[in-house]
Amino acid sequence: MTEVLKFKAGSRISSTQKLYEGYEVGENHITANVGIDKIEKVMQHFIVMHDEPQFFILELPANLADETEVAPGVVRGLHKDIYYIDGCSREEALAIMGRVGNLLFNDGLSAFGYGGHESGDEIMFGKYNVLTIYSQNIEKYTDFFETHEIDKTDNLITAWDTFSQEYPGTSERYELDGKTVYDIPTQFEEWGMYLAEQREE
Repeated sequence: MTEVLKFKAGSRISSTQKLYEGYEVGENHITANVGIDKIEKVMQHFIVMHDEPQFFILELPANLADETEVAPGVVRGLHKDIYYIDGCSREEALAIMGRVGNLLFNDGLSAFGYGGHESGDEIMFGKYNVLTIYSQNIEKYTDFFETHEIDKTDNLITAWDTFSQEYPGTSERYELDGKTVYDIPTQFEEWGMYLAEQREE
């Protein structure tokens, strides 16, 4: 039975429409609604199925000081800072989640994921519990979500489909034990985490 989507702590929608777990397959990607109670197992599943060096990616909203104001308090466009840790073993990739998983899963402003250096496959978990898997061989993920009791659909409705002026969404920074996702680059500096680029959203 399809489950109602359980949101991360940092994301909320104001629409009265109920959203459900599920996934939809595209040409080279799969988009899914994944509940907060399942996201850790889903990410672990992706990591352990890739016997290759992996990378960790973290996308954070850029500092407001880096944005160009066109009027007081109004910016032309928003940017995000893209951080990486390259060359992770499966054990190291899993250890990252062990250290900061609860921050990553529940933060409403950031996105994070993993990818394979050789396969090019990538998984990203972002705002409003939307998860995406990218692959040039997407067929290998045919049974991936069934393992987590997340069903296939031909018409996935995500939180983004519900937004309007009347029913906006809310994304907030999540704090745990005095730490936020903005502390992660410093925490993993000794692991080789680096700022790769600043990209416009």
